[in-house]
Amino acid sequence: MAPYQYIERATPFNSKGGATLPIFAVTPAHIETGTIDPIALDWAHKAGYRAESGSLLLIPTADGQLGGALFGLGSNPSEQPFLTGKLARSLPAGEWHIETAPLTANRLSLGFGLGSYRFDRYKSEKAAGPTLMIPRDADAADIKRQLAGVFLARDLINTPTNDMGPEQLEAAFRALAEHYKAEMSVIIGDDLLKENFPLVHTVGRASADAPRLLELRWGKKGHRRITLVGKGVCFDTGGLDIKPASSMLLMKKDMGGAANVMGLALMIMDAKLKVDLRVIVPVVENSISANAFRPGDIYRSRKGLTVQIDNTDAEGRLILADALAYADEDAPDLMIDMATLTGAARVALGPDLPPFFTDDNDLARDLTEASLETDDPLWRLPLYNGYDKDIRAKFADITNAPSGGMAGSITAALFLRRFVTKTPSWVHFDIYGWAQNERPHSPGGGEAQAIRALYHHIRESVR
Repeated sequence: MAPYQYIERATPFNSKGGATLPIFAVTPAHIETGTIDPIALDWAHKAGYRAESGSLLLIPTADGQLGGALFGLGSNPSEQPFLTGKLARSLPAGEWHIETAPLTANRLSLGFGLGSYRFDRYKSEKAAGPTLMIPRDADAADIKRQLAGVFLARDLINTPTNDMGPEQLEAAFRALAEHYKAEMSVIIGDDLLKENFPLVHTVGRASADAPRLLELRWGKKGHRRITLVGKGVCFDTGGLDIKPASSMLLMKKDMGGAANVMGLALMIMDAKLKVDLRVIVPVVENSISANAFRPGDIYRSRKGLTVQIDNTDAEGRLILADALAYADEDAPDLMIDMATLTGAARVALGPDLPPFFTDDNDLARDLTEASLETDDPLWRLPLYNGYDKDIRAKFADITNAPSGGMAGSITAALFLRRFVTKTPSWVHFDIYGWAQNERPHSPGGGEAQAIRALYHHIRESVR
């Protein structure tokens, strides 16, 4: 069974063997020492080619036809392990294979696949791209499932809210569950109050598209119990504390946490990992209407803690609070939540390095190692107890928006920690979910963050 696709697209890989054109991936040393194909070397010398990082030189045949390509890796290929993603956007359409490359087969194939991504759903013209043969010593099935997970996250984030509101996100979640024969349930609208999800209802009640809680269960009882929770704010106006127009431009990506846990769930289910998997996604649109929640309101959460609303634009932690409390009632072995939660995280670490928070030092070490092994960057920030006093409220148990503006990512994580009291190992990821600029392995736009590292960690933990 092929991995699930939200948007069906042709594979970036081929399997035609000898019919494909060669790519010689080289460093400047290969050119200087002449340790590549003689015809390619002769053409490189004539063209003054120096194998600079990401450079491409097409090689003709004696009769003027396209015969292959030289691709520059620069002096230190390990600095950009997914540089081959550039090939997917710079090579002419056709079928190619890597003839020589000082890179692992998995890295060069995954890099090419990641770089091949296009979000052209709304384009009138769709151009065909090149395809690459996966080397025999690469794990083709695992490469394809990782790409499927990343592409799912990217597709969901890139889709504008007029086509990715709560109802459409539920449809995508349902399709994913059906593809892998998982159990799926949903609680919608006022039923959230009956089932004790008051904060999810509060945040989403002003939208014309009803708030909801999505849940997926897959795997076998008795296996390691893993629960994924993702923030699904399909659009965030900021509520009555309305955002300026410039800050709303990317708010379609505020469901990036949901998109990323769905991508991770795809990888886990497609690999048939021996886990008892549960995925919980609270889905809302933070809108403005007569019944929108207000600054100064106080609400009781699922867990019983009362929350004072000091800013309606700090809505993500509210819906996560109910979802985390619900997940925690089952006390899984590992709980992972992902959310596009705070601008403070971006100020601290920038858009490409998502922070994570956990009190489990062993888990933190394992995730750091997984990050390095998969070249999927992430960084641990502290759950500093000294700041816990900042989330206390004057008239309620806690506030959703501490005053002062300091350590915002940490105080948000401390807020969430109040709702996880039974689970022995919990980690929170404050992701951006967006690539601001084109990179070798990404054309820019919606982005999967940390899920390849998480998949690697979970896979290794259940072997």
